[in-house]
Amino acid sequence: MIIEQIYTGCLAQGAYYLESDGEAAIIDPLREVQPYIEKAARRNAKIKYVFETHFHADFVSGHKDLAAKTGAKIVYGPTQIQLGFEALVAEDNQEFVLGKAKIKVLHTPGHTLESVCYLLTNENGKQEAIFTGDTLFIGDVGRPDLAQKVGKDLTQEKLAGYLYDSLRSKILPLSDELIVYPAHGAGSACGKNMSKETSDTLGNQKNSNYALQPMSKEKFVEEVLSGLTPPPAYFPQNVMMNIQGYDSIDVVLKRGVKPLSPKEFETLANENSALLLDTRDPQVFAKAFIPNSINIGIDGSFAVWVGALIPDLKQEILVIAEAGREEEVITRLARVGYDFCLGYLSGGIEAWKGAGFEVDTISSISAEELANLHQKNPKLPILDVRKNSEFDAEHVIEAENAPLDYINESMLQVDKDKTYYVHCAGGYRSMVFASILKARGYGNLIDVKGGFKSIKETGKIPISSFVCQSTPVK
Repeated sequence: MIIEQIYTGCLAQGAYYLESDGEAAIIDPLREVQPYIEKAARRNAKIKYVFETHFHADFVSGHKDLAAKTGAKIVYGPTQIQLGFEALVAEDNQEFVLGKAKIKVLHTPGHTLESVCYLLTNENGKQEAIFTGDTLFIGDVGRPDLAQKVGKDLTQEKLAGYLYDSLRSKILPLSDELIVYPAHGAGSACGKNMSKETSDTLGNQKNSNYALQPMSKEKFVEEVLSGLTPPPAYFPQNVMMNIQGYDSIDVVLKRGVKPLSPKEFETLANENSALLLDTRDPQVFAKAFIPNSINIGIDGSFAVWVGALIPDLKQEILVIAEAGREEEVITRLARVGYDFCLGYLSGGIEAWKGAGFEVDTISSISAEELANLHQKNPKLPILDVRKNSEFDAEHVIEAENAPLDYINESMLQVDKDKTYYVHCAGGYRSMVFASILKARGYGNLIDVKGGFKSIKETGKIPISSFVCQSTPVK
């Protein structure tokens, strides 16, 4: 019996490859399905099932492509929703045979109405693992506010109540020895307090996970809804793509992985309302970039911030990327449903400059330089673009919190006639913030390299007392 977790850090997402006696199943696959197909081929196994734990909101699943390419059956839990593709809608407690193993469907509504967990009985007849999707995470449970728009009478309170019942009737009675394999870990927006660990025994979770402790349903609902921040705007659109279907990833890549000369790039940029997305390192970007382009670096939480800051999945995008990483960028955009890349700048920014086109810059200073300026002017305008909870935990005295998450509201705090020094935690989000405002006509933002971490390390700028944020701030 083979159980392999395939974890993708930028999405904090876990897919799973299961195999028994020449038959394989994939649970919650990513959109690019070729690695699963190749893995099964290397092992002379046939992919028989694609198990989905629910209609995902934070990424576009590869279920449709994987089924089309392998003949595997797509399996969902109980749902009344009309799907845009052929799938098997399972019943609660229905069992599927995979080689010499069995996989049992446990309907666990709460995160969404159709949410299920898959209970694996291995080749020796022992219940070995449970794949909990977004029902149960390590240290947390799935947020119950994402599916409330499905029905007019459905509320987050009702869904939280369903989750309480699901955990207590379906999960808690199971063996402490079971290994819990969730769909996400720390960094995902599908929960609020997930562990960095990506698996654990159910026994440990019974002892340590706040949601599995003895409490009334009313108390549970209060706890699980406390501290939830609004979900990224792209979530509902990803849900609909997962329900209705989408273009094959092969079509998306053929459309997007298209080298463009500087002149072709400029023409497309002028003729279309395309967004210019520069995915290079923030400090490299700052030194020279195409005017009106925005920076969301491929080596940070790329998909999360693309989804948070580009509201329309049908937005046409032109890419500026580090050489050799163009296909990676377009693939990672497609993972969260951004399928309409028009191409990328061949030769990158050097080719653009070589063709005689204009470039722009953003000033960036070290934390030490900021400290020297602050000593001369303690009222120096500093913008902290971290999340509100990060700011509340610890911040530069007199700094103003302008979260990147809510950039349209945050930019209202910025006076075009003042110079601001912008920082985040480590230097990634501050450049995203500065680049977006630069594209909107704000040329008075100076980035602070290394962010709050570097500022604190100087020891020269007053910092607020630390307030633990292990529980959501109310």
